[in-house]
Amino acid sequence: MDSIECAVIGAGVIGLAIAQALARAGHETLILEQHAAIGTQISARNSEVIHAGLYYPLGSLKARLCVQGREMLYRFCADRGVGHRRCGKLIAAASADQIPELHAIAARGRACGVYDLQLLSRGEARTLEPELECAAALLSPSTGIIDGHDYMTSLAGLAEQHGATLATRSPVIGLRKLGEGIKIRIGANESTELRARWLINAAGLDAAAVAGAIAGVPANRVPATHYAKGSYFSLAQRAPFSHLIYPVPEPGGLGVHLTLDQAGRARFGPDVEWTEEVDFRVEERRSAGFYAAIRRYWPALEDGALTPAYAGIRPKLSGPGEPNADFRIDGPAEHGVPGLVNLFGIESPGLTASLAIAEFVAGIVRRESSD
Repeated sequence: MDSIECAVIGAGVIGLAIAQALARAGHETLILEQHAAIGTQISARNSEVIHAGLYYPLGSLKARLCVQGREMLYRFCADRGVGHRRCGKLIAAASADQIPELHAIAARGRACGVYDLQLLSRGEARTLEPELECAAALLSPSTGIIDGHDYMTSLAGLAEQHGATLATRSPVIGLRKLGEGIKIRIGANESTELRARWLINAAGLDAAAVAGAIAGVPANRVPATHYAKGSYFSLAQRAPFSHLIYPVPEPGGLGVHLTLDQAGRARFGPDVEWTEEVDFRVEERRSAGFYAAIRRYWPALEDGALTPAYAGIRPKLSGPGEPNADFRIDGPAEHGVPGLVNLFGIESPGLTASLAIAEFVAGIVRRESSD
């Protein structure tokens, strides 16, 4: 049976970031991806926003890794020519009774290390964005946008430059604890067995199923995963905004916000729909809710302007009505299985935090390997 030092399951943005960090640290690394190409699920179906780090509780992994990862990501993009833009965003209070929430978001952001936030009056916000309707707004200059596919391609290339191997169409069909490592069965029609000293479970939507398939992982260390589907609609014409526009957050997500792509074209989303299946279809009927939500901050949106774009699904560790859960990055200290790191609930701000998450995981491998 062949052996590898590190096997990473999942070639989305998190798996690729981890793989390049491990490879650059000198670890022999194999990336296993069940689909025919990198980043076809969560990583290809999001807002492509570089978050500043405003929304997450002080001391949480989301707060720490988002702020750390944001600056790492901007440097990475600049150094490697990845398409991105630090365009900034405005969080708009629709009415005066939402203004205290803007102050709370600003205070939480500053406590977590986001120091460039500015509270704006209605007039100040409309000076920046004349089409914006609001009672007040919070300006986050550090928020930006990124070409997600460009970023993942760069991560994959960097991993391979440092000796990593990417294997697409390589579903993991069996896992078993094997001494100081994990035995992996790969493939559907013709299977291959491989022993990995380290297995990094970055399988996204399937992370809990992968962890649950490994004998020896305690059942209470495999969390229930809730699928939150978000649909996006695009705008036929160019929107008259240069900043991203967000409403005050709502339960389950950040609300239907306006984001921009690298060409300045606008898209809106996501809404929140809890589901038990992975279904990426966008239903036209959902547009009614989009028009109502968008017109709270952009009343000039015309009827018929929205077109179904795409849908994404987040693997959330909290269900409907529950407080948002933190990232889970469980190493041997948490579950007791040598050589295994499980990543659960890596949703937003996962893209922003990806390089910091990669360093976190590489640190677990380094510490455990040196003991």
